[in-house]
Amino acid sequence: MNSVIGANIVRFIALLLVQVVICNNINFLGYINPYIYIIFIFLFPIRENRLIFLLVSFLLGMMVDMFSDSGGVHAAAAVCLAYSRPVLLKTSFGMLYEHQTIKFSNTEVGSLITYITLGTVLHHFILFSLEIFNISNILLILKKTLFSSIFTILLSVLIIILFSRTRK
Repeated sequence: MNSVIGANIVRFIALLLVQVVICNNINFLGYINPYIYIIFIFLFPIRENRLIFLLVSFLLGMMVDMFSDSGGVHAAAAVCLAYSRPVLLKTSFGMLYEHQTIKFSNTEVGSLITYITLGTVLHHFILFSLEIFNISNILLILKKTLFSSIFTILLSVLIIILFSRTRK
């Protein structure tokens, strides 16, 4: 088995377990909940087949939905994040993405934080919009998106920096 595939399988299972066992039981102030499973989508290899990436993202979201009893909102948000990842990468990394030379362990922290922030806010906005599904509650959607995004961004950046092999 290829080491990249093995590392992604381990990352998939580890993030899914941490999300289901630990993060789904954190409900700070009633609406702040970290969704760190999206780290898998952020760190998935860029050169891999896009269809496989979308299917694996859907599978990850569905697994979180099954354990959370949330009816498919995580799957939808995960697929939207995976689908929009090329735009997020181009916005955050510019020419590094154009030349397919991004190594997340060697990138500048500012670009990495921009990438994670844009992706997390997009994911959370879609997630909470589908969860609440009522335009009259737009302030609640924005509040949940903002505070859960802050918590998720902090945890995601911390986890990525701690578990990266080398850092500039």
